[in-house]
Amino acid sequence: MNRKAVFEYCNSLARVTEEYPFGDGVAVFKVVGKMFALVPVDGAVTMTLKCDPELAVWLRQKYAAVEPGYHTNKQHWNTVAVDGSIADDELREMIEHSYDQVVAGLPKSKRPPG
Repeated sequence: MNRKAVFEYCNSLARVTEEYPFGDGVAVFKVVGKMFALVPVDGAVTMTLKCDPELAVWLRQKYAAVEPGYHTNKQHWNTVAVDGSIADDELREMIEHSYDQVVAGLPKSKRPPG
């Protein structure tokens, strides 16, 4: 995956908005107003994603490209380097997991269908 593919995939999920609350340098992807991914627009391609705490630890042990979340709660967020060391399908699963973690925390009346 490259940055464009990350942006396209995040935006393809139901009820997602792309916002820039921290300035033009970081895209923040939200579902129903709740953040699930942060992706810098320049420099190395990384993404910071929400993650179940146990899975977060496991992913950090499995992949050198996965580290505790940058400027986020390190128990619940990972920063993933999109550097070719993790297969694209695994990266998409990480994005979907982050999205699902956020959706699960939404009131049922606000959850996207599906």
